[in-house]
This record gives sequence, C-alpha cells and structure tokens, in this order.
Amino acid sequence: MPDSAPPFAPLDTGRFVLRPLRAEDAAELHRLVNDWEVAKTLARVPFPYPRELAHDWIASTAKQLAAGEAWHLAIARPEAEGGALLGCAGLTVDAAARSAELGYWVGRPHWGQGIAPEAAGRLLRWGLANLDIDRVTASALTDNARSAAVLKRIGFHPAGEGMRDFLSRGGAMRVLRFEAGRGDLVPAPAPAARAPEAVADGKPILLVAAVGLIDPDNRVLLARRPEGKPLAGLWEFPGGKVRPGETPERALIRELREELGIDVTEACLAPFAFASHGYEAFHLLMPLFLCRRWQGEVTGMEGQALAWVRPQRLRDYAMPPADVPLVALLRDFL
Repeated sequence: MPDSAPPFAPLDTGRFVLRPLRAEDAAELHRLVNDWEVAKTLARVPFPYPRELAHDWIASTAKQLAAGEAWHLAIARPEAEGGALLGCAGLTVDAAARSAELGYWVGRPHWGQGIAPEAAGRLLRWGLANLDIDRVTASALTDNARSAAVLKRIGFHPAGEGMRDFLSRGGAMRVLRFEAGRGDLVPAPAPAARAPEAVADGKPILLVAAVGLIDPDNRVLLARRPEGKPLAGLWEFPGGKVRPGETPERALIRELREELGIDVTEACLAPFAFASHGYEAFHLLMPLFLCRRWQGEVTGMEGQALAWVRPQRLRDYAMPPADVPLVALLRDFL
C-alpha cells in the first residue's frame, strides 16, 4: 500500500462541506446532539450528553484521522456562508476486514433539507475510492425508517438484522444491517463505439490498452481509480479505452500523456499479455504492454493516487477482476 495516506481535504457535497471538526464546534455540537430525538438513534452517544464530552470527542477525532483509523467529520455550511455545524458523518475503518462502518446524524433544526443523503452519500463514495476497503457497513434501528431509507437511497442494500448496544438507551436494541460495495454506487462504463461485429455473447467488446511501467528499481506503477469512475478505489495498470481508428499503441501513447504527463514512443512498448473478462454490460479485451523508457516525470494529472510496487507486493493491492490474472504473469516475468 502507499507509504502514507494523502492529507484529508474537505469534501464538497454540493450544498455543504465535510471537514474535520474544530474545537470551536464544541458548543454547537453539544447543543445539537444533546437532543433525545437525535441521541436515541446513535449507538455510541450517551444521553444526556455531557458538555465536556464534546471537547474530548473532537480532540479524539483529530487523532483518529491522523492515524488513518477513522474519519469523523463535521457536516457544515460552506465557509462563505458562515461554516455553521449541521451534524456529523464518519467512517471507522476495520483494516483486517477491509471494511469501514458509516455513521451520521443531523441536528433536528436542520431536518427536512436532504442533508443526510447528500453528506453520507458523498462520504461513502469518497471512502470506497480512497481507503483500502472493499465494502462499507451501516446499521439503523428497526423502527428508524427514515435512516433505513437514506441508506438505501445512497446505495446500501439490506444485510440482515442483529443486536447492538445503545448508550443512550442503556442496552441492546435490534437493528437492520446494511452494506455497500463499489458495484452498488455507479453503473458499469458505457462501451466505446465498436463495429457491429465486435460482439461476444451478445455483449459489446470494449478494447482497452494497458501498460506495466517499470522503473530502474524494477517496480511497477499502479494507478488508483478516482472517485466518480466505475470501480473507484481499485488499483490498475495505467491505460484506457482504444478509440475508433486507433491502434492499442497509439491509444496508450495518448493516455499516458493525458493521465501521467509522460511521453512514450511505440518502439518502447513491448506486447506482453492480454486479459479477456466478461462484465455485466460488456466484454473487456485488454492487451498489456511493458515499458521501461519514457520522457517526463510520472505525475497523476487527474489527481489519482499512484504507487510504485515491487512485483512480489502486487497482490496486496485490490484490483479490477480483469487485471488480477495479469499480476501472476508479470510477477513471474520480473
């Protein structure tokens, strides 16, 4: 995995922002969460909520964020509108399970504005695209129909029932469990325009060219699919769709210039292997080239995370199904 997580930057949800909590948020946080109608739905919140606990909890969120253990964030107005706290949303990571738990709440004065699905949905998409997780879980009390509806709206699907301790209620309560993965958030990519005969088993064939860039230390470059793209958060070999009229080599030259800011010649692209994989909406055919020479400095031109990886560690990175069979071939070759 990357040596260190990128610093957290506030997330724009459209109307609001998700930002780290501040000491000056304590008074408003206490006012909003020290409300039975809010606290009764939250497993880890006592009621009444002590005023001093707000300061302690805000300080703990900064430590967890710095350690990459949890992202408990303020749902707030933009700074241009005063930056007022409206509620909180958070992701708590279980590294061993490659999962995270989503939680959120909105203060009662701000109910009815669509804040919860906008903020929780944004954090869910960010988490799956930027954290080393494969799924996100959540839960809601069985009588909390509003929260269950929010979770379903942003991409969660039911995952059974269970019991959970609620500090505010002084004991265990029955909850509905939910979970979401990358495939629940975005549709499959639309296939590139192909000739009518480019069809397999009734599915259009999508031709994608990829490259294993190899540096002088024999490390291979992987790029992380950014938020908003299908399979966001997975690591892949750089490349992209082959446009009508392009050869795979020419497509790679164009993609590497656009996505990584480097120039490559066809003579430096050596055909190595290919992947053939059926997705739900299309069949992917992906030739993989190897390249050891290029001009320019490798840079994530689209803000995507990059990692130079030892061949033996390639399997440590979650990758799209089509890329996985290529890993063993590349590792054995290098």
